Amino acid sequence: MSITRLARPFFLHRLKAIARYATDAEEIQRKVLARLLREAAQTAYGRDHGFGEIRSYEEFSRTVPVNTYEELKGFIDRMRHGERDVLWKGRVEWYAKSSGTTNDKSKFIPVSSAGLHDTHYAGGTDAVALYLHSHPESQLFDGRALILGGSHQPNYNLPGSLVGDLSAILIENINPVVNLFRVPKKRVALLSDFEEKRDLIAREALRKNVTNLSGVPSWMMGVITRVLELSGKQYLDEVWPNLEVFFHGGIAFTPYRELYRSLIRSPRMHYMETYNASEGFFGLQSDLTDPAMLLMLDYGVFYEFIPLEDVGKEQPQVVPLWEVETNRNYAIVITTSCGLWRYQIGDTVRFTQTRPYKFVISGRTKSFINAFGEELIVDNAEQGLAEACQQTGAQVREYTAAPVFMDETGKCRHQWVIEFTKMPANVGEFATILDRTLQNLNSDYEAKRHKNITLQPLEIIVGRTNLFHDWLSSRGKLGGQHKVPRLANNRAIIEEVIALNK
Repeated sequence: MSITRLARPFFLHRLKAIARYATDAEEIQRKVLARLLREAAQTAYGRDHGFGEIRSYEEFSRTVPVNTYEELKGFIDRMRHGERDVLWKGRVEWYAKSSGTTNDKSKFIPVSSAGLHDTHYAGGTDAVALYLHSHPESQLFDGRALILGGSHQPNYNLPGSLVGDLSAILIENINPVVNLFRVPKKRVALLSDFEEKRDLIAREALRKNVTNLSGVPSWMMGVITRVLELSGKQYLDEVWPNLEVFFHGGIAFTPYRELYRSLIRSPRMHYMETYNASEGFFGLQSDLTDPAMLLMLDYGVFYEFIPLEDVGKEQPQVVPLWEVETNRNYAIVITTSCGLWRYQIGDTVRFTQTRPYKFVISGRTKSFINAFGEELIVDNAEQGLAEACQQTGAQVREYTAAPVFMDETGKCRHQWVIEFTKMPANVGEFATILDRTLQNLNSDYEAKRHKNITLQPLEIIVGRTNLFHDWLSSRGKLGGQHKVPRLANNRAIIEEVIALNK
Protein backbone atom coordinates (compact mmCIF):
# COMPACT_ATOMS: atom_id res chain seq x y z
CA MET A 1 0.00 0.00 0.00
CA SER A 2 1.40 3.40 -1.01
CA ILE A 3 1.85 5.73 1.95
CA THR A 4 1.48 8.67 -0.42
CA ARG A 5 -1.96 7.45 -1.48
CA LEU A 6 -3.04 7.17 2.15
CA ALA A 7 -1.67 10.63 3.03
CA ARG A 8 -3.07 12.45 -0.01
CA PRO A 9 -6.58 13.24 1.42
CA PHE A 10 -5.02 14.81 4.54
CA PHE A 11 -3.25 17.39 2.36
CA LEU A 12 -5.79 17.93 -0.41
CA HIS A 13 -8.52 19.13 1.97
CA ARG A 14 -6.73 22.53 1.94
CA LEU A 15 -7.41 23.14 -1.74
CA LYS A 16 -10.90 24.53 -1.18
CA ALA A 17 -9.64 27.20 1.23
CA ILE A 18 -6.76 28.12 -1.10
CA ALA A 19 -9.23 28.47 -4.00
CA ARG A 20 -10.91 31.33 -2.07
CA TYR A 21 -7.73 33.40 -2.45
CA ALA A 22 -8.90 34.33 -5.96
CA THR A 23 -12.28 35.71 -4.90
CA ASP A 24 -12.16 36.70 -1.21
CA ALA A 25 -8.66 38.07 -0.61
CA GLU A 26 -9.71 41.27 1.16
CA GLU A 27 -12.19 39.47 3.41
CA ILE A 28 -9.63 36.81 4.33
CA GLN A 29 -6.95 39.35 5.15
CA ARG A 30 -9.25 41.58 7.22
CA LYS A 31 -10.24 38.53 9.29
CA VAL A 32 -6.57 37.64 9.82
CA LEU A 33 -5.86 41.16 11.12
CA ALA A 34 -8.90 41.10 13.43
CA ARG A 35 -7.75 37.79 14.92
CA LEU A 36 -4.19 39.01 15.46
CA LEU A 37 -5.38 42.19 17.19
CA ARG A 38 -7.80 40.25 19.38
CA GLU A 39 -5.20 37.71 20.49
CA ALA A 40 -2.57 40.38 21.26
CA ALA A 41 -4.91 42.92 22.89
CA GLN A 42 -3.58 42.25 26.41
CA THR A 43 0.11 42.32 25.50
CA ALA A 44 2.30 45.27 26.44
CA TYR A 45 2.43 46.40 22.81
CA GLY A 46 -1.30 45.83 22.36
CA ARG A 47 -2.21 47.93 25.40
CA ASP A 48 0.19 50.69 24.33
CA HIS A 49 -1.53 50.92 20.93
CA GLY A 50 -5.13 50.29 21.93
CA PHE A 51 -5.60 47.00 20.08
CA GLY A 52 -8.80 46.35 22.04
CA GLU A 53 -10.46 49.40 20.50
CA ILE A 54 -9.33 48.92 16.88
CA ARG A 55 -12.20 47.75 14.68
CA SER A 56 -10.85 48.04 11.14
CA TYR A 57 -7.71 48.06 9.02
CA GLU A 58 -8.11 51.78 8.52
CA GLU A 59 -7.97 52.38 12.31
CA PHE A 60 -5.02 49.99 12.60
CA SER A 61 -3.02 51.84 9.94
CA ARG A 62 -3.66 55.19 11.66
CA THR A 63 -2.84 53.92 15.18
CA VAL A 64 0.13 51.58 14.79
CA PRO A 65 3.42 52.85 13.33
CA VAL A 66 5.41 51.10 10.64
CA ASN A 67 8.42 49.47 12.32
CA THR A 68 11.93 48.30 11.60
CA TYR A 69 13.84 45.93 13.85
CA GLU A 70 15.28 48.86 15.77
CA GLU A 71 11.81 50.02 16.88
CA LEU A 72 10.88 46.54 18.15
CA LYS A 73 14.28 45.54 19.53
CA GLY A 74 13.58 46.73 23.07
CA PHE A 75 10.41 44.63 23.22
CA ILE A 76 12.22 41.61 21.76
CA ASP A 77 15.02 41.94 24.33
CA ARG A 78 12.43 41.82 27.12
CA MET A 79 10.93 38.69 25.57
CA ARG A 80 14.33 37.02 25.26
CA HIS A 81 14.84 37.54 28.98
CA GLY A 82 11.67 35.56 29.63
CA GLU A 83 9.05 38.29 30.02
CA ARG A 84 5.54 37.23 29.01
CA ASP A 85 2.85 39.08 27.03
CA VAL A 86 5.14 41.62 25.40
CA LEU A 87 4.65 41.54 21.59
CA TRP A 88 2.62 38.33 21.58
CA LYS A 89 0.57 36.59 24.23
CA GLY A 90 2.35 34.24 26.61
CA ARG A 91 6.05 33.47 26.58
CA VAL A 92 7.96 33.13 23.31
CA GLU A 93 10.81 30.65 23.71
CA TRP A 94 12.42 30.52 20.26
CA TYR A 95 14.17 33.24 18.22
CA ALA A 96 15.45 32.95 14.67
CA LYS A 97 18.77 34.67 14.17
CA SER A 98 18.50 36.59 10.92
CA SER A 99 21.49 36.13 8.63
CA GLY A 100 20.82 39.35 6.68
CA THR A 101 22.41 39.78 3.26
CA THR A 102 23.66 43.35 3.59
CA ASN A 103 23.99 43.91 7.31
CA ASP A 104 26.19 42.09 9.83
CA LYS A 105 24.04 43.10 12.78
CA SER A 106 22.29 40.13 14.41
CA LYS A 107 18.52 40.22 14.51
CA PHE A 108 16.56 37.88 16.77
CA ILE A 109 13.15 37.28 15.24
CA PRO A 110 10.55 35.88 17.68
CA VAL A 111 9.05 32.54 16.58
CA SER A 112 6.00 31.88 18.74
CA SER A 113 4.24 28.55 19.05
CA ALA A 114 1.29 30.09 17.20
CA GLY A 115 3.56 31.29 14.39
CA LEU A 116 5.20 27.89 14.08
CA HIS A 117 1.86 26.19 13.53
CA ASP A 118 -0.38 28.74 11.79
CA THR A 119 2.34 30.02 9.48
CA HIS A 120 5.57 28.03 9.08
CA TYR A 121 4.19 24.50 9.32
CA ALA A 122 1.02 25.56 7.52
CA GLY A 123 3.20 26.63 4.60
CA GLY A 124 5.01 23.30 4.54
CA THR A 125 1.70 21.45 4.54
CA ASP A 126 0.32 23.56 1.71
CA ALA A 127 3.50 23.09 -0.35
CA VAL A 128 2.87 19.34 -0.25
CA ALA A 129 -0.86 19.82 -0.92
CA LEU A 130 -0.29 21.92 -4.04
CA TYR A 131 2.44 19.58 -5.29
CA LEU A 132 0.33 16.44 -4.82
CA HIS A 133 -2.62 18.16 -6.51
CA SER A 134 -0.48 18.96 -9.55
CA HIS A 135 1.19 15.52 -9.62
CA PRO A 136 -1.29 12.74 -8.87
CA GLU A 137 1.34 10.15 -9.84
CA SER A 138 3.65 11.28 -7.00
CA GLN A 139 5.23 8.77 -4.62
CA LEU A 140 6.52 11.51 -2.32
CA PHE A 141 6.01 9.68 0.99
CA ASP A 142 7.10 6.27 -0.28
CA GLY A 143 10.71 7.35 0.28
CA ARG A 144 12.66 9.85 2.36
CA ALA A 145 12.86 13.63 2.37
CA LEU A 146 16.38 15.05 2.54
CA ILE A 147 15.81 18.22 4.57
CA LEU A 148 18.81 20.50 4.94
CA GLY A 149 18.66 22.65 8.06
CA GLY A 150 20.73 25.03 10.13
CA SER A 151 21.85 24.84 13.73
CA HIS A 152 21.26 26.09 17.25
CA GLN A 153 23.51 28.84 18.52
CA PRO A 154 23.77 28.45 22.28
CA ASN A 155 26.15 31.38 22.66
CA TYR A 156 23.21 33.67 21.90
CA ASN A 157 20.83 32.02 24.38
CA LEU A 158 19.52 33.85 27.41
CA PRO A 159 17.78 32.20 30.38
CA GLY A 160 14.41 33.02 28.80
CA SER A 161 15.08 32.04 25.18
CA LEU A 162 16.67 29.71 22.64
CA VAL A 163 18.26 30.86 19.38
CA GLY A 164 18.83 29.08 16.09
CA ASP A 165 18.49 29.28 12.35
CA LEU A 166 14.82 29.12 11.38
CA SER A 167 15.34 25.73 9.73
CA ALA A 168 16.82 24.38 12.97
CA ILE A 169 13.87 25.70 14.97
CA LEU A 170 11.48 23.98 12.56
CA ILE A 171 13.36 20.68 12.85
CA GLU A 172 13.52 20.93 16.65
CA ASN A 173 9.76 21.48 17.00
CA ILE A 174 8.45 19.31 14.19
CA ASN A 175 5.93 16.51 14.73
CA PRO A 176 7.98 13.34 15.53
CA VAL A 177 6.04 11.45 12.84
CA VAL A 178 7.80 13.54 10.18
CA ASN A 179 11.16 12.16 11.34
CA LEU A 180 10.09 8.74 10.03
CA PHE A 181 10.19 10.15 6.51
CA ARG A 182 13.26 12.36 6.59
CA VAL A 183 17.04 12.26 6.59
CA PRO A 184 19.36 13.08 8.21
CA LYS A 185 18.87 12.22 11.87
CA LYS A 186 18.12 15.22 14.07
CA ARG A 187 21.58 15.09 15.69
CA VAL A 188 23.26 15.45 12.31
CA ALA A 189 20.74 17.97 10.97
CA LEU A 190 21.48 20.40 13.81
CA LEU A 191 25.29 20.27 13.71
CA SER A 192 26.88 23.71 13.46
CA ASP A 193 29.97 22.68 11.42
CA PHE A 194 28.66 22.65 7.87
CA GLU A 195 31.59 20.74 6.39
CA GLU A 196 31.18 17.93 8.92
CA LYS A 197 27.42 18.01 8.52
CA ARG A 198 27.63 17.91 4.73
CA ASP A 199 29.72 14.75 4.83
CA LEU A 200 27.56 13.01 7.43
CA ILE A 201 24.32 13.90 5.60
CA ALA A 202 25.71 12.56 2.33
CA ARG A 203 26.83 9.30 3.95
CA GLU A 204 23.51 8.81 5.75
CA ALA A 205 21.38 9.59 2.70
CA LEU A 206 23.50 7.79 0.14
CA ARG A 207 21.70 4.44 0.37
CA LYS A 208 18.26 5.75 1.27
CA ASN A 209 15.35 6.01 -1.19
CA VAL A 210 15.30 9.81 -1.33
CA THR A 211 12.26 11.13 -3.21
CA ASN A 212 12.42 14.84 -2.36
CA LEU A 213 14.81 17.59 -1.27
CA SER A 214 14.18 20.71 0.82
CA GLY A 215 16.63 23.54 1.45
CA VAL A 216 18.61 26.48 0.12
CA PRO A 217 19.89 25.72 -3.43
CA SER A 218 23.51 26.71 -2.76
CA TRP A 219 23.89 24.57 0.36
CA MET A 220 21.93 21.64 -1.09
CA MET A 221 24.32 21.66 -4.03
CA GLY A 222 27.17 21.21 -1.57
CA VAL A 223 25.51 18.07 -0.20
CA ILE A 224 24.72 16.78 -3.70
CA THR A 225 28.34 17.23 -4.74
CA ARG A 226 29.46 15.16 -1.75
CA VAL A 227 26.87 12.44 -2.51
CA LEU A 228 28.22 12.16 -6.05
CA GLU A 229 31.80 12.02 -4.79
CA LEU A 230 30.99 9.21 -2.36
CA SER A 231 28.89 7.25 -4.83
CA GLY A 232 31.22 7.62 -7.79
CA LYS A 233 28.20 8.48 -9.93
CA GLN A 234 27.95 11.32 -12.43
CA TYR A 235 24.23 12.01 -12.04
CA LEU A 236 22.07 12.26 -8.94
CA ASP A 237 19.23 10.21 -10.42
CA GLU A 238 21.67 7.31 -10.62
CA VAL A 239 21.93 7.49 -6.82
CA TRP A 240 18.25 8.27 -6.12
CA PRO A 241 16.21 7.02 -9.10
CA ASN A 242 12.90 7.98 -7.42
CA LEU A 243 13.87 11.60 -6.75
CA GLU A 244 10.99 13.78 -7.98
CA VAL A 245 10.99 17.26 -6.43
CA PHE A 246 13.17 19.92 -4.82
CA PHE A 247 11.31 22.34 -2.52
CA HIS A 248 13.73 25.25 -2.58
CA GLY A 249 13.87 28.76 -1.12
CA GLY A 250 16.05 31.33 0.60
CA ILE A 251 17.74 32.59 -2.56
CA ALA A 252 16.76 32.92 -6.22
CA PHE A 253 16.94 29.62 -8.07
CA THR A 254 17.72 31.16 -11.48
CA PRO A 255 21.55 30.96 -11.25
CA TYR A 256 21.37 27.33 -10.10
CA ARG A 257 18.65 25.93 -12.37
CA GLU A 258 20.87 24.71 -15.19
CA LEU A 259 23.41 23.25 -12.76
CA TYR A 260 20.68 21.17 -11.10
CA ARG A 261 19.34 20.09 -14.47
CA SER A 262 22.79 19.00 -15.56
CA LEU A 263 23.12 16.74 -12.50
CA ILE A 264 19.52 15.45 -12.38
CA ARG A 265 18.46 14.20 -15.82
CA SER A 266 15.17 12.56 -14.84
CA PRO A 267 12.18 14.00 -16.76
CA ARG A 268 10.11 13.37 -13.61
CA MET A 269 12.15 15.89 -11.60
CA HIS A 270 10.33 19.05 -10.49
CA TYR A 271 11.34 22.26 -8.72
CA MET A 272 8.99 24.19 -6.42
CA GLU A 273 9.90 27.56 -4.95
CA THR A 274 8.82 28.45 -1.42
CA TYR A 275 9.10 31.75 0.43
CA ASN A 276 9.75 30.80 4.05
CA ALA A 277 11.67 33.56 5.81
CA SER A 278 12.64 33.89 9.47
CA GLU A 279 9.70 36.28 9.81
CA GLY A 280 7.08 33.97 8.29
CA PHE A 281 5.97 31.72 5.44
CA PHE A 282 4.58 33.94 2.69
CA GLY A 283 4.41 32.25 -0.71
CA LEU A 284 4.33 29.05 -2.74
CA GLN A 285 4.77 28.25 -6.40
CA SER A 286 1.31 26.84 -7.11
CA ASP A 287 1.96 26.29 -10.83
CA LEU A 288 5.41 24.89 -11.58
CA THR A 289 5.28 26.34 -15.10
CA ASP A 290 4.86 29.85 -13.65
CA PRO A 291 7.80 31.31 -11.69
CA ALA A 292 5.45 33.59 -9.71
CA MET A 293 4.38 32.44 -6.25
CA LEU A 294 0.93 32.44 -4.71
CA LEU A 295 0.66 34.77 -1.71
CA MET A 296 -0.72 32.70 1.20
CA LEU A 297 -3.52 34.75 2.72
CA ASP A 298 -5.06 32.78 5.61
CA TYR A 299 -1.97 32.15 7.73
CA GLY A 300 -1.03 34.22 10.76
CA VAL A 301 0.23 37.04 8.54
CA PHE A 302 -1.40 40.33 7.53
CA TYR A 303 0.28 42.07 4.59
CA GLU A 304 0.91 45.68 3.68
CA PHE A 305 3.20 47.16 1.04
CA ILE A 306 5.31 50.28 0.54
CA PRO A 307 6.05 51.37 -3.06
CA LEU A 308 9.80 50.99 -3.53
CA GLU A 309 10.25 54.68 -4.30
CA ASP A 310 8.79 55.52 -0.86
CA VAL A 311 11.08 53.24 1.16
CA GLY A 312 13.11 55.29 3.62
CA LYS A 313 10.78 58.29 3.55
CA GLU A 314 9.62 59.70 6.87
CA GLN A 315 5.97 59.33 5.80
CA PRO A 316 5.88 56.56 3.19
CA GLN A 317 2.72 55.52 1.41
CA VAL A 318 1.55 52.16 2.83
CA VAL A 319 -1.19 50.16 1.11
CA PRO A 320 -3.03 46.95 2.05
CA LEU A 321 -2.96 43.94 -0.25
CA TRP A 322 -6.23 44.83 -2.00
CA GLU A 323 -4.77 48.14 -3.19
CA VAL A 324 -1.53 46.90 -4.79
CA GLU A 325 -0.91 47.24 -8.53
CA THR A 326 0.72 44.69 -10.81
CA ASN A 327 4.21 45.23 -12.24
CA ARG A 328 5.23 47.64 -9.49
CA ASN A 329 7.95 46.98 -6.90
CA TYR A 330 6.88 47.04 -3.25
CA ALA A 331 8.64 46.54 0.06
CA ILE A 332 6.75 44.07 2.26
CA VAL A 333 5.32 45.09 5.64
CA ILE A 334 3.95 42.28 7.81
CA THR A 335 1.92 41.84 11.00
CA THR A 336 2.18 38.31 12.39
CA SER A 337 1.26 35.86 15.14
CA CYS A 338 4.91 35.98 16.20
CA GLY A 339 4.44 39.56 17.42
CA LEU A 340 5.84 41.53 14.49
CA TRP A 341 3.62 44.61 14.08
CA ARG A 342 3.77 46.49 10.76
CA TYR A 343 7.30 45.20 10.39
CA GLN A 344 9.46 45.89 7.33
CA ILE A 345 11.28 42.65 6.52
CA GLY A 346 13.56 44.14 3.86
CA ASP A 347 12.34 42.12 0.85
CA THR A 348 10.75 43.60 -2.24
CA VAL A 349 8.17 41.92 -4.47
CA ARG A 350 6.40 42.57 -7.74
CA PHE A 351 2.87 41.28 -8.31
CA THR A 352 2.18 39.59 -11.63
CA GLN A 353 -1.59 39.18 -11.07
CA THR A 354 -4.24 39.86 -8.44
CA ARG A 355 -6.90 37.11 -8.79
CA PRO A 356 -5.33 35.32 -7.02
CA TYR A 357 -2.37 37.43 -5.86
CA LYS A 358 0.84 36.06 -7.35
CA PHE A 359 4.26 37.66 -7.09
CA VAL A 360 7.97 37.32 -7.67
CA ILE A 361 10.66 38.38 -5.20
CA SER A 362 12.38 41.30 -6.88
CA GLY A 363 15.13 42.01 -4.35
CA ARG A 364 15.98 43.53 -1.01
CA THR A 365 15.45 47.11 0.10
CA LYS A 366 19.16 47.24 0.93
CA SER A 367 20.40 45.01 -1.94
CA PHE A 368 20.56 47.18 -5.04
CA ILE A 369 22.92 49.46 -6.93
CA ASN A 370 21.83 53.06 -7.29
CA ALA A 371 25.16 54.87 -7.23
CA PHE A 372 24.39 56.88 -10.38
CA GLY A 373 20.57 56.77 -10.54
CA GLU A 374 20.46 53.41 -12.33
CA GLU A 375 18.27 51.68 -9.70
CA LEU A 376 19.50 48.16 -10.53
CA ILE A 377 17.68 45.52 -8.44
CA VAL A 378 18.32 41.83 -7.88
CA ASP A 379 15.51 40.79 -10.21
CA ASN A 380 17.27 42.62 -13.07
CA ALA A 381 20.54 40.90 -12.20
CA GLU A 382 19.00 37.42 -12.11
CA GLN A 383 17.25 37.87 -15.46
CA GLY A 384 20.38 39.34 -17.04
CA LEU A 385 22.57 36.46 -15.89
CA ALA A 386 19.99 33.91 -17.04
CA GLU A 387 19.98 35.42 -20.53
CA ALA A 388 23.79 35.56 -20.70
CA CYS A 389 24.00 31.93 -19.57
CA GLN A 390 21.41 30.84 -22.12
CA GLN A 391 23.22 32.52 -25.00
CA THR A 392 26.72 31.36 -24.04
CA GLY A 393 26.08 27.98 -22.41
CA ALA A 394 27.71 29.18 -19.17
CA GLN A 395 26.59 28.25 -15.66
CA VAL A 396 26.90 30.65 -12.71
CA ARG A 397 27.40 29.29 -9.20
CA GLU A 398 27.64 32.56 -7.20
CA TYR A 399 28.09 36.27 -7.83
CA THR A 400 28.15 39.70 -6.27
CA ALA A 401 28.26 43.18 -7.82
CA ALA A 402 28.98 46.75 -6.75
CA PRO A 403 29.75 50.14 -8.31
CA VAL A 404 33.20 51.45 -9.17
CA PHE A 405 32.64 55.10 -8.40
CA MET A 406 35.62 56.43 -10.34
CA ASP A 407 38.80 54.73 -11.43
CA GLU A 408 42.17 56.32 -12.19
CA THR A 409 40.87 57.47 -15.59
CA GLY A 410 37.76 59.05 -14.12
CA LYS A 411 35.47 56.29 -15.41
CA CYS A 412 32.54 54.77 -13.51
CA ARG A 413 31.07 51.28 -13.98
CA HIS A 414 29.57 48.27 -12.31
CA GLN A 415 31.95 45.52 -11.27
CA TRP A 416 30.80 41.89 -10.98
CA VAL A 417 32.64 39.00 -9.39
CA ILE A 418 31.22 35.78 -10.83
CA GLU A 419 32.15 32.21 -9.90
CA PHE A 420 31.22 30.00 -12.83
CA THR A 421 30.41 26.31 -12.65
CA LYS A 422 30.80 26.25 -16.42
CA MET A 423 32.85 29.03 -17.97
CA PRO A 424 31.64 30.83 -21.08
CA ALA A 425 33.92 30.47 -24.07
CA ASN A 426 34.37 34.23 -24.05
CA VAL A 427 33.92 36.20 -20.81
CA GLY A 428 33.80 39.46 -22.78
CA GLU A 429 30.84 38.19 -24.80
CA PHE A 430 29.11 37.11 -21.59
CA ALA A 431 29.64 40.60 -20.16
CA THR A 432 28.28 42.25 -23.30
CA ILE A 433 25.11 40.14 -23.27
CA LEU A 434 24.60 40.77 -19.54
CA ASP A 435 25.07 44.51 -20.00
CA ARG A 436 22.73 44.66 -23.00
CA THR A 437 20.05 42.63 -21.21
CA LEU A 438 20.21 44.89 -18.15
CA GLN A 439 19.63 47.88 -20.42
CA ASN A 440 16.62 46.16 -22.00
CA LEU A 441 15.18 45.36 -18.57
CA ASN A 442 15.87 48.64 -16.79
CA SER A 443 15.33 52.02 -18.46
CA ASP A 444 17.24 53.86 -15.73
CA TYR A 445 20.29 51.65 -16.24
CA GLU A 446 19.91 52.09 -20.00
CA ALA A 447 19.84 55.90 -19.63
CA LYS A 448 23.01 55.91 -17.52
CA ARG A 449 24.76 53.62 -20.03
CA HIS A 450 23.78 55.84 -22.99
CA LYS A 451 26.90 56.56 -25.04
CA ASN A 452 29.03 55.54 -22.00
CA ILE A 453 28.60 59.05 -20.63
CA THR A 454 27.75 58.15 -17.00
CA LEU A 455 28.43 54.43 -16.85
CA GLN A 456 30.97 52.50 -18.88
CA PRO A 457 30.39 48.83 -19.82
CA LEU A 458 30.27 46.56 -16.80
CA GLU A 459 33.36 44.60 -15.76
CA ILE A 460 33.44 40.91 -14.85
CA ILE A 461 36.09 39.47 -12.55
CA VAL A 462 36.12 35.68 -12.77
CA GLY A 463 36.09 34.15 -9.31
CA ARG A 464 38.18 31.08 -8.55
CA THR A 465 36.53 27.81 -7.54
CA ASN A 466 35.03 27.96 -4.00
CA LEU A 467 35.68 31.70 -3.73
CA PHE A 468 32.29 32.50 -2.21
CA HIS A 469 32.37 29.37 -0.05
CA ASP A 470 35.65 30.62 1.39
CA TRP A 471 34.27 34.14 1.84
CA LEU A 472 31.27 32.86 3.79
CA SER A 473 33.57 30.61 5.83
CA SER A 474 35.78 33.57 6.70
CA ARG A 475 32.72 35.28 8.16
CA GLY A 476 31.48 32.19 10.02
CA LYS A 477 28.46 31.90 7.75
CA LEU A 478 28.68 28.46 6.19
CA GLY A 479 25.43 26.51 5.94
CA GLY A 480 22.01 27.25 7.35
CA GLN A 481 20.24 30.15 5.69
CA HIS A 482 23.31 32.28 5.03
CA LYS A 483 23.48 33.80 1.56
CA VAL A 484 25.93 35.63 -0.65
CA PRO A 485 24.89 39.31 -0.93
CA ARG A 486 24.07 39.91 -4.60
CA LEU A 487 24.11 43.68 -5.06
CA ALA A 488 25.52 46.39 -2.84
CA ASN A 489 25.59 50.15 -3.15
CA ASN A 490 29.07 50.28 -1.61
CA ARG A 491 32.28 48.31 -2.07
CA ALA A 492 32.73 46.79 1.39
CA ILE A 493 31.68 43.25 0.43
CA ILE A 494 33.17 43.12 -3.05
CA GLU A 495 36.56 44.30 -1.82
CA GLU A 496 36.68 41.39 0.66
CA VAL A 497 35.73 38.95 -2.08
CA ILE A 498 38.32 40.33 -4.53
CA ALA A 499 41.00 40.12 -1.83
CA LEU A 500 40.23 36.41 -1.36
CA ASN A 501 40.32 35.86 -5.11
CA LYS A 502 44.00 36.70 -5.42
